[in-house]
Amino acid sequence: MSADQVNTHATAAIVGDSARADDLAVARRVLATECDGLQALSASLGEAFVRAVAIMAAAQGRIVVTGMGKSGHVGRKIAATLATTGTPAMFVHPAEASHGDLGMITPADVIFALSNSGETAELADLIAYAKRFQIPLVAVTGKGQSSLADNADAALVYPDSPEACPMGLAPTTSTTVMMGLGDALAVALLERKGFSSDDFHALHPGGKLGRRLMKVSDIMHAGDELPVVGPDMPMSEALLVMTAKRFGCLGVVDGDGRLMGVITDGDLRRHMADNVLARTAGDTMTAGGARIEPDRLASEALGIMNTRAITNLFVVDNDRPVGILHIHDCLRAGIA
Repeated sequence: MSADQVNTHATAAIVGDSARADDLAVARRVLATECDGLQALSASLGEAFVRAVAIMAAAQGRIVVTGMGKSGHVGRKIAATLATTGTPAMFVHPAEASHGDLGMITPADVIFALSNSGETAELADLIAYAKRFQIPLVAVTGKGQSSLADNADAALVYPDSPEACPMGLAPTTSTTVMMGLGDALAVALLERKGFSSDDFHALHPGGKLGRRLMKVSDIMHAGDELPVVGPDMPMSEALLVMTAKRFGCLGVVDGDGRLMGVITDGDLRRHMADNVLARTAGDTMTAGGARIEPDRLASEALGIMNTRAITNLFVVDNDRPVGILHIHDCLRAGIA
């Protein structure tokens, strides 16, 4: 019996087959209802969305996201998504705004207000403040004929879709649609600005995602740590350099500093019968050798080392060694 079958039988023993089927039917109905809401939203997008993106992209300050209740919870997530994708943003609670937090908002900002009804009383002071100081206001609402929509510079009005709650009361489809609009705006702004993986890494230095975006230059060894010699150096001397640098390999560079080849433990073994100590580095090396540029992702370097069954990789700029990377450097950095 498979693990899934065991889990199914265990669940049935607890809740019964009928209740289990009912629960799954509810879950699928909820997801289908919310999917329908997102599809309707996608089909409804037009000039208002383009105008909203333009207003946000032109902001000299931050996007100030606000909303009450469930809209506020969604707004906090949207603010975080905007900030993490290169658009400075913060969340301001509308009730706190009326008690001094309006001072956080400047004429350089854009106010991004969320309200399903468009008549949330706590937003009144924010709307008035935006008008008084000519701060652009972008609205997300389910009601086109509302105070919020009427006073917005760009009103994103999503279609009237049924909530997934059987009573039609609990915010479900409406909050999903709000979240989707927030993601759509964040990604549109990201692409407008040309936000790159490098920019993303700068904002995400920690965590698994940050490690995946780490560059070779972030973890390579450079300067005096580089194990490089000239092609005419006798192997008796080159071995001393190889031992001192402790990478188990040597890079052989020409007079212009370009990497000609690499000497590894394997090369030493192959030439042992040829009196390797009497040879030069140029005679012993394997021409070419694996290499990578410093601005490439460290995960790519790890892939090269795994594919070629090597433990070191020279880092080059215009074929000149600027660093060396050991497989253990990748593993210590959490790149795997």
